[in-house]
Amino acid sequence: MLIDNSTSNQSYIEDCEVCCNPIQISVQFSSSEMIGFQADNLE
Repeated sequence: MLIDNSTSNQSYIEDCEVCCNPIQISVQFSSSEMIGFQADNLE
């Protein structure tokens, strides 16, 4: 999974590469450094 660190807060839905189920991805950055990451199964 590639994550763009040019935006401070991101939230999007991506399909799992293994089982194809949807996953809610939430990422937080500060000065291009990841300070938070969360992945939640949507099924």
